Amino acid sequence: MARRVLVIGLDCAAPELLFDRWLDELPALRALTRRGRHGVLRSCDPPITVPAWACMTSSRDPGALGVYGFRNRPGHDDYGLALADSRAIHAPRLWDILSGRGRPTVAVGVPPTWPVQEIDGAMVSCFLTPDTRAHRYTHPADLAPQLEALVGEYVVDVPFRTDDKDRLLADIEDMTDRRFRVAAHLLETRPWDLFFLVEIGTDRMHHGFWRFIDPEHRLHEPGHRLEGAMLDYYRRVDRRLGELVERAGEDTAVLVVSDHGAMRMDGGVCVNEWLRREGYLVLHDEPATPRPLRPEDVDWRRTTAWGEGGYYCRLFVNVAGREREGAVAPAALDRVCDDLRAGLQAIEDHEGRPMPDPTVAHAGEELYGERAGVCPDLLVYFGGLHWRSIGLVGTGSLHRLENDTGPDDANHAPDGLYVIAGDGVAPGPGAPRSLLDVAPTILELLGEPVPGAMQGTTLL
Repeated sequence: MARRVLVIGLDCAAPELLFDRWLDELPALRALTRRGRHGVLRSCDPPITVPAWACMTSSRDPGALGVYGFRNRPGHDDYGLALADSRAIHAPRLWDILSGRGRPTVAVGVPPTWPVQEIDGAMVSCFLTPDTRAHRYTHPADLAPQLEALVGEYVVDVPFRTDDKDRLLADIEDMTDRRFRVAAHLLETRPWDLFFLVEIGTDRMHHGFWRFIDPEHRLHEPGHRLEGAMLDYYRRVDRRLGELVERAGEDTAVLVVSDHGAMRMDGGVCVNEWLRREGYLVLHDEPATPRPLRPEDVDWRRTTAWGEGGYYCRLFVNVAGREREGAVAPAALDRVCDDLRAGLQAIEDHEGRPMPDPTVAHAGEELYGERAGVCPDLLVYFGGLHWRSIGLVGTGSLHRLENDTGPDDANHAPDGLYVIAGDGVAPGPGAPRSLLDVAPTILELLGEPVPGAMQGTTLL
C-alpha cells in the first residue's frame, strides 16, 4: 500500500512513440518502466480528451456519464450542442471520493475541471477555462495570486491550429514549463494523498507537428528543421516528470497515463454532404458557401439523419416521438441504422480507394450498457480515424484534405499508455488495459475501498 499516489497525465501520448521509438531518450520515463509495469491503455469510445479524462477519474464510460464529446445535445428537444464542462460530470471522481474520506487531493489541469470545485485539497482548472484573468480557475480562490507570483499569467492552453510553427512551439514549451513549475510548487507546499497532473501540451504538439515525424503523412518534409522538435519537447517533459517523481519521495506510487494516442490525419469526410447526397438530410436552401450545419437550415420533416463534425462523427437519427420534429418511425430505427452503417462503411477516399478500417458502431447496442444524456445512434471513425468528420454543408465535395477548423496534422488513436511503479508492482511489460482501470487502481494503492459503480478493475 502506498502512502501517496502521483499521477502524471500526458494528453494524447502515444505508446509507439514513448515506448517503441524514444524510450532511450527519456531517462525518467525509462526508469519508471524498469521499476514497474507499462503497456497500452485503451481509451474510451470516442477517444477524445472530453470525456476520456472524466472516464478515467470516475471509472465510468461515456454512456454512464452521458458525455460523448466536447459538446453534447442538452436534450432530444434541442438539435444544437452545448459545451461539456465540469458541471456535465455527475458521477463522483477520485477527488470527490477521497474528499469524503478525509484524504486531500491536488488536481492540476485535469479535464474537465472548469468551473473548479471545492474539494479537500487544491484544484487548478483545465484548458476549458475561458480566461484565467476573468474567471476563477483555482480552489481555493486565493491560490491564483500565489501561482501568478510564481509564473506570471497561468496559461491553460495555446491556439494550436496555425501555420506559424515556430510561434506554436515556443508557446507550448512556455505553457508546459509554467504548468510543471506550478505542479512542483503545489507538490511541496500543499498536503495531498493524491496528486493528479495533466499536461495538454503533448496533445498540442501532436496536432501541430505530427507531419515532421511521420513519413506517411502527406505533408511530411524529410530533413525539415523542425523534424526533431517533438522529441526535444518530450525530453523537456521527461526532465520535469523526473523532478516531480524525485520530489514526491520513495513512498509514493507513480502512474504515467494518457487518455488516448495519436495518428496522422489524411483528411476529412463531409458527412452531412454524404447524407444529403443519399437523401437522408434535406435542407431548406442550398448553401451559397460552405458553412456549419445549423438546425434552422434543416427541413426536419423530410430529414432522416444528420451528423456532427470533429475527430470522429456522431450521427443521430431523427426519430418521431423522440426528436422535436422527428420523421422516422421508432420501429424503423434499427433498419435505418443498418442502412446508414452499410453506406458509411462503403465511403471511399478522395482517390476512389477503399478506406482502411472503416468503423461504424451502433452506440446504443455495441458500446455502452447505460445511455445517459442524448446518446448518438451511430459513432463513425472514418478510415479507422485517419480521416476526421467534417460537418459543413455546401462544400460541393465529399472530401477535404485541409482541416475545416485550421491546420491540424493528427487525429486521436484509441491506444494511450500507462506506466505504474511502486511497492508491490511487478516490473515488466503489462497487458493492454482500459482507462477505466486507473481510478480503481489508485484507490487500491491508497488502501481505499472501490465503489461498486466503478466499471474498471485494478491494474495491480
